[in-house]
Amino acid sequence: MAIEIKAPSFPESVADGTVASWHKQPGESVRRDELLVDIETDKIVLEIVAPEDGVLGEILKDAGETVQSDELLGYFEPGEAAVTPAGAAPTAGDDTAATGEPRISPAARKLAEENKLDIAAIAGSGKGGLITKEDVLAFSKAGARAAPPVAATRPEASRADAAKADVITPQLPPVDAVTGRIEKRVPMTRMRARIAERLLEAKQDTAMLTTFNEVNMGPIMDLRRHYQESFTSKHNIKLGFMGLFVKAATEALKRFPIVNASIDGNDVVYHGYQDIGIAVSTERGLVVPIIRDTDTLGIADIEKKIAAYGSMAQEGKLGIEDMQGGTFTLTNGGVFGSLMSTPILNPPQAAILGMHKIQDRPMAEDGQVVIRPMMYLALSYDHRLVDGKDSVQFLATIKGLLEEPARILLDV
Repeated sequence: MAIEIKAPSFPESVADGTVASWHKQPGESVRRDELLVDIETDKIVLEIVAPEDGVLGEILKDAGETVQSDELLGYFEPGEAAVTPAGAAPTAGDDTAATGEPRISPAARKLAEENKLDIAAIAGSGKGGLITKEDVLAFSKAGARAAPPVAATRPEASRADAAKADVITPQLPPVDAVTGRIEKRVPMTRMRARIAERLLEAKQDTAMLTTFNEVNMGPIMDLRRHYQESFTSKHNIKLGFMGLFVKAATEALKRFPIVNASIDGNDVVYHGYQDIGIAVSTERGLVVPIIRDTDTLGIADIEKKIAAYGSMAQEGKLGIEDMQGGTFTLTNGGVFGSLMSTPILNPPQAAILGMHKIQDRPMAEDGQVVIRPMMYLALSYDHRLVDGKDSVQFLATIKGLLEEPARILLDV
């Protein structure tokens, strides 16, 4: 009996999704848990896998089509997977084609095909010469020449082509014979379009203003150097900057609850908890998973959650529930070398804290010029809700807690 393949159940905040791409074609053999189809929403890309061994049946929703929550996408025929001509069923780690092409894992094949790489030119490091995903990444980073673009440059290319945002190097069409210039037009992915929409909403619908300060990161850096080994040994996670920033932000939010509030119509909603979002950059776009109830978590717990969310974000494994809510956001442009910027609000939150690059600068202390590792901090806030006085004092509080980290533990 055929099994229905349905779209996931979307939460109320997600109206619908788009079929990004089918990874199998009707009649093609599928192994249990092998990826069948990607559904792209405003926030993330959801993967639907095969419930068991079998064959993909009829496809009802093609790539690029809009789907509703729990809508029927196609059918799956359970049963034994097709066998290779040699009579042995292929495994997930032994994707050898009957044509004699190199052995390559499914994930590696998908990545190579998306980037138009010549599989025959990639050396496999896996067992028996199997080409792994890491081999494909290394091949691309080494500057290997991509195979000639085919489907991605067709005029009739579907929206699914644009949904493949996790590419390594963009493929451009040939030089125009008339103008001698190169251009390529692709539609925005649903996620990128939603990000653009949210940024415009924040600029147009809030009275956004930014205040700046700077923090001497020396005490935090000394703390990390002194306790890193024992912290890692006990908690099995490294002591990073983000855990300390989250704790400092949490303390500041408790002292200035208006910064932790939000506007709902003509009402101000005060939150008696601190749910802090951590902005994470991925190949597909910016996502903001939420660390909930940070007031109840230790620094080690926060670091573990940040590490877990970071891995899930890069692998596309974040769920919609991981990014819903949040009362405040941290974004760290410093990891990309940004010295100063004005972060944009994440509505309906009232504020967002931007961290930046740590850079040695001459500072005046007690009449003497000394070199200190300094970081600029930027707090963007909704001036409809937060007054300038509160925003400045809030940021000064974070600065004080970071420059004297013992105050975080002593609550002073």
